[in-house]
Amino acid sequence: MPDTLRGDCANCFGLCCVALPFARSADFAADKSSGDPCRNLQEDFRCGIHTRLRPSGYSGCTVYDCFGAGQKVSQVTFGGVSWRDAPESARRMYEVFPVMRQLHELLRYLTEALALPAARPVHPDLRAALTWVEELTRGTAEELEKLDVAPVRAEVNPLLLRTSALVRAAAGGKAKNRRGADLIGARLRGAKLRGADLRGALLIAADLSGADLSLADLIGADLRDADLSGADLTGALFLTQPQLNAARGNAATRLPAGFDRPSHWTP
Repeated sequence: MPDTLRGDCANCFGLCCVALPFARSADFAADKSSGDPCRNLQEDFRCGIHTRLRPSGYSGCTVYDCFGAGQKVSQVTFGGVSWRDAPESARRMYEVFPVMRQLHELLRYLTEALALPAARPVHPDLRAALTWVEELTRGTAEELEKLDVAPVRAEVNPLLLRTSALVRAAAGGKAKNRRGADLIGARLRGAKLRGADLRGALLIAADLSGADLSLADLIGADLRDADLSGADLTGALFLTQPQLNAARGNAATRLPAGFDRPSHWTP
């Protein structure tokens, strides 16, 4: 995945730490309103407890990724002028950031789809969509603030569905369709889910230890507190680092190339 689709805090004005609200809970140690800087945000826009977020009560921060939207808004949309240097731009910057984040998420999925040989029949349409979405990200702050991302998603989603079907066909047999299924706390230890459609499935606290999730479509699947110990996610489609960060796993969990093993996972 290109660096432009990965969060680069060194080139961002701490937008996720300012623009987004959060409520005191198991994920956040304090309440924070949208537009209020997190109390842990430093003058250089870096997090003062970045290396100890979980023990400090901010595990919610470890499962968030802007997919590079933060640095795009900071350095491109607003030309490198921060909300501290230009307070009059703050409100619009905070409004633009979540829009850009959604666009960059789509870019991330489109980029992954274009790297999949099995999706070659749909590559021309994927390239056209990638170009279109990239152009949208380079709009003015005013254009981005007014942009409705829902129609953009509606155009891109069929391409991702077609990509998924082509890639998962390689799994052979009849793949399970659990799209959007409520699998909260489900006992799926050792389950054969190779090539399964798990788009948007609720897998919160599910036992997926030792499960075969290779070539499964995991776009939008909620893996919070799911046990992936010893699971095989080789070739899993549209998996993101935040999904892994939200789950539990161990050294035996097989990950697709390019992903980091979360530091809180067990040996």
